[in-house]
Amino acid sequence: MNMASPALDIARIRADFPILSRTVRNKPLVFLDSAASAQKPRAVIDAIRACYEAEYANIHRGVYWLSQHATERFEGAREKVRALLNARDSREIIFVRGATEGINLVAQSWGRHFLKPGDEVLITALEHHSNIVPWQMLRDEKGIVLKVAPVDDAGELIWPDFEALIGPRTKLIAVAQVANSIGTVLPVEQIVSLAKARGIVTLVDGCQAVPHMAVDVQALGADFYVFSGHKLYGPAGIGVLYGRAELLNAMPPWQGGGDMIRSVTFDKTEYADLPHKFEAGTPAIADAIGLGAAIDYVNGIGYAAIAAHEADLMAYAATRLNQVPDLRVIGTARRKSAVISFVLNGVHPHDIGTILDGEGICIRAGHHCAQPVMDRFEVPATVRASFGLYNTRAEVDALVAGLHKVAEIFA
Repeated sequence: MNMASPALDIARIRADFPILSRTVRNKPLVFLDSAASAQKPRAVIDAIRACYEAEYANIHRGVYWLSQHATERFEGAREKVRALLNARDSREIIFVRGATEGINLVAQSWGRHFLKPGDEVLITALEHHSNIVPWQMLRDEKGIVLKVAPVDDAGELIWPDFEALIGPRTKLIAVAQVANSIGTVLPVEQIVSLAKARGIVTLVDGCQAVPHMAVDVQALGADFYVFSGHKLYGPAGIGVLYGRAELLNAMPPWQGGGDMIRSVTFDKTEYADLPHKFEAGTPAIADAIGLGAAIDYVNGIGYAAIAAHEADLMAYAATRLNQVPDLRVIGTARRKSAVISFVLNGVHPHDIGTILDGEGICIRAGHHCAQPVMDRFEVPATVRASFGLYNTRAEVDALVAGLHKVAEIFA
């Protein structure tokens, strides 16, 4: 049985991830939950350890060598993010704790400053809670209108309905590039193009896109783009907000404190230039450096090879899961990323997750921080298997064998 597409040396890649060699409940670990948080290669672990062991100091402030070196490493990571996204300028890259904080920054800075009562924000029915709740909070505070574009039974955006929801008061369209719950790849290029033609600001949640596909924010044309480091094989606690410089310069700071100022008196504060205006306080220095190492690692493999490998896994998994009695896939869009969400008739997803855990298999069971998606498909929860560049066909076989065991227990 083939372990991977020919483009990847999967054995070498798996050897780069120390955790994949361990056992869980006396079974080989099968990790199928990368959409929640990916595992970390040794290069990332080593970069973080080296920072704390030999290179750590606070940045931007010290005149001594250690501080200057840490600053260079931190800002070097920012440049790696810029290159990854093909942003025009590294000043357009804001380090945040994750995509959730990035969206909240846009809502609380751009939204509170520029949106007026009655203005409309348009999202889709596939959004993660982090792209729903911040806009609801702004709605309750400022009286904006939150509109939701529907999806069909396959989990695809209904384009005529989406377009019909855009009106003269639509000021922002905020959408996921890939739905975390069911894997649908949304037509963000078409969405952004339509928005730009009508003078509407756009925000794209790229959490589930950046680990799997190349992203060019200049070609895409989105005004804001967010992603989290921990899904890109990097550390938790670090993420990115990309914003067009013109918009970021016009936005007020979200948080106040050290490092985001030019000068402070008790009468007046002058704020620092981009990107520091939005990075108050001591940042996650080691985690930013770790994110830079993760970007180097992914670039070393190449997105074309990653995409080919994951497409092979998805096709193989679809065929194998089709052999499991009473299994129904939730979300059958024509364009999907490395996520398969499903239910088994008569078995709660949490029970499935518990039984699979006994086999050493890590899957996600629940609403995946996307409860409206569950409501749309009239299920309380799903089982979600999500793939990364280190997964194999053999692990798909282990998942299917585990599901057959579930079926036997509940027969």
